[in-house]
Amino acid sequence: MKAMTYGELRGKVNHAIDGAAVFAWKRLEGVILATGEVMTFAIYSVRAFFARPRRFDELLNHMEFIGNKSVFIIALSGLFTGAALSYQIYLGFKLVNATSLVGPTVALGITRELGPVLTGLIVAARAGGAMAARLGTMRVSEQIDALEVMGVEPRQYLVSPRIVASVLTMPLLTGIFDFVAMFGSWLLCVQVLEMDEAAFFDRTQLWLQPSHINEGLFKAAVFGLFFSAVCTHRGFTTKGGAAGVGNSTNRGVVLSMVLIIVSDFFLTSLINFFYAVTDPTGGRG
Repeated sequence: MKAMTYGELRGKVNHAIDGAAVFAWKRLEGVILATGEVMTFAIYSVRAFFARPRRFDELLNHMEFIGNKSVFIIALSGLFTGAALSYQIYLGFKLVNATSLVGPTVALGITRELGPVLTGLIVAARAGGAMAARLGTMRVSEQIDALEVMGVEPRQYLVSPRIVASVLTMPLLTGIFDFVAMFGSWLLCVQVLEMDEAAFFDRTQLWLQPSHINEGLFKAAVFGLFFSAVCTHRGFTTKGGAAGVGNSTNRGVVLSMVLIIVSDFFLTSLINFFYAVTDPTGGRG
């Protein structure tokens, strides 16, 4: 077997590096183009909502579907999330005799992070998947083409109410999640673990500020915009018949979940920077 010379080895390594760089650039380029396409789609759809004719009846229908029909699963998830998180924090704080801080720690974690993120993931899976499947089915069955023939703007009629309804409904669902999660925390800490109820509420009220709650509600609205824009875009641009509908639904839900988790970090950093600029004394906590 002939030994490879240094020049040949260097050439192969350079070729492999070039191939990896080209592959990475093409994937990055694809992500950038897809992001721009979804953003353009969402901006046009939101602007179209305020054009005549108004679609407020469709808005209410989609708010009922996204909001009311998600309340039970949101409340159930919030109850056990608050209880489970409280128990784990209690076990850790018990080691350092700081169990009185369980309440405020859970409250901050729920309102600022877990509430909006878990609500976004649950609603994206339930309502976002339904959006993509519904619009995808309409696309492959040529119902959207029929709307265009009849002179109806399909994005204003089908997409705009879904996006606006998601943005308006997500903070409400997050508020329900936060409340029920704190009820679950109180139920476990006070009724099961027999912690002091006055200390639980006093410490929570001391450390939890309105800005913390507002941070979670703002994130929830952004997450609602993200998953509704992605899922409606995937459904609206579906190709390939029944298989295409399934593929669009799957990709829309998965991409929405990943986007919610990734964007949560950047939103947290942005919000903290905003409060650092507007409140240099650090009174927010």
